[in-house]
Amino acid sequence: MGGLGCAPAIAADEEFVAGAQGFENESRGGVDRGADRGQGLERGGGRLECGGKLHVGRKGGCGLARDENFSATRGHMRLRTLTLRHFRNVAFARLDFVGRRQFFVGQNGQGKTNLLEAAGYLTAARSFRTAESSTLLMHGQTTAAVACTLEHSRLGETQVTIKVHRHSKELWCDQTRVTRLADYLGKFPTVVFSSQDLQLVRGAPAGRRRWLDLTLAAMDGSYLQALQTYTRALAERNALLKKGGAVDAQLEAFERVLAPAASELIARRISGLQSIGAGMAAGYQKLCDGTEPAALVYVPDFAQPDAEALLARWAAGRARDLALRSTHVGPHRDDFALKVDGQEAKDFGSEGQQRSVVLALRLAQAAWFHGKSGVRPVLLADDVLGELDPGRRRKFWAAIDPESQILATGTALPDAELGAWEIFRVKDGDFQMEASA
Repeated sequence: MGGLGCAPAIAADEEFVAGAQGFENESRGGVDRGADRGQGLERGGGRLECGGKLHVGRKGGCGLARDENFSATRGHMRLRTLTLRHFRNVAFARLDFVGRRQFFVGQNGQGKTNLLEAAGYLTAARSFRTAESSTLLMHGQTTAAVACTLEHSRLGETQVTIKVHRHSKELWCDQTRVTRLADYLGKFPTVVFSSQDLQLVRGAPAGRRRWLDLTLAAMDGSYLQALQTYTRALAERNALLKKGGAVDAQLEAFERVLAPAASELIARRISGLQSIGAGMAAGYQKLCDGTEPAALVYVPDFAQPDAEALLARWAAGRARDLALRSTHVGPHRDDFALKVDGQEAKDFGSEGQQRSVVLALRLAQAAWFHGKSGVRPVLLADDVLGELDPGRRRKFWAAIDPESQILATGTALPDAELGAWEIFRVKDGDFQMEASA
């Protein structure tokens, strides 16, 4: 049992579900904006394009026909064009990438992180910085858009457009409207390395649950569906508890919906964290020369992935839940711990150990995405390397998959020893490419 007595019952995973639900509600509603349907967004004399052909062997709209002869070790994904319109402080930008290493340099607050945020949106139509879609819109605008062309070893050349409205999203893939987010997940992995990742060690359980839900759902539509079912039923049970006077039969009706979804979430978290944890331990050894072991430990609120056991637990706790007016048992209160040398890094790790353990976690996430999707994810490094000492920086570069594309940001150019990059200067939301460094 996790000692999470003060953790809020309404957690960050509900924010993730709300975002996915907003996307699917709009899709089911058949919103049609005429010419502005993912095929192009007008901006003066230019267009933000997302056209393209359907490919042989595809189901259409990014459908994936698995190639039995495909080798996951060779799989790659390359971001070749990235276009933004009215995305945060970027009025309009189109960037073309040739190689597999791009570096965006500029002072803080100019738009470097915004660009990585837009690129990261590819994975699950979700921001790594916020759960509120409205904050992505440029001031005074009602829609933001991200469009890209991808070179994909499983899907061929693919075009994706995501349009973000205040309370909903639209997703287009090769001119086909995607109507279920679950059908899109697992195809376009990206992994973000950010200085904010330290909160995965130091922060509250809600932030770790949000990372866990985003990570597992990004590769598994069934996980997202279970999370949606659980979160909706939990909200309805809590609403009934808040009203007061609920009877056992009413609460049991919601518990019957909660139990199978909760069971699936727990089972998939056990499996996912076990796999990611093994990769994290190996990555930490590379970053720290094997001086001490690291571990990722699942801390479930209720450890049994058994629907009947969950039903019994909720039934036994109804009196307490009625008194406190919320549901106090379930995976919405789960956590995980990052440990170094057998002790929690949050309480006993040095700053260097904490930074290394979250870098190792992200490296493990990238390897897990590769294994699940069959393609290497695009890596997005947001000014994180500048905070490392030279030794850890060198070990980080040595630890990443050398075949992965990486987009990195910083306030100064990268070390010359790291080789050539495509350099983009960033100022006031404008991106200017210069000679490679």
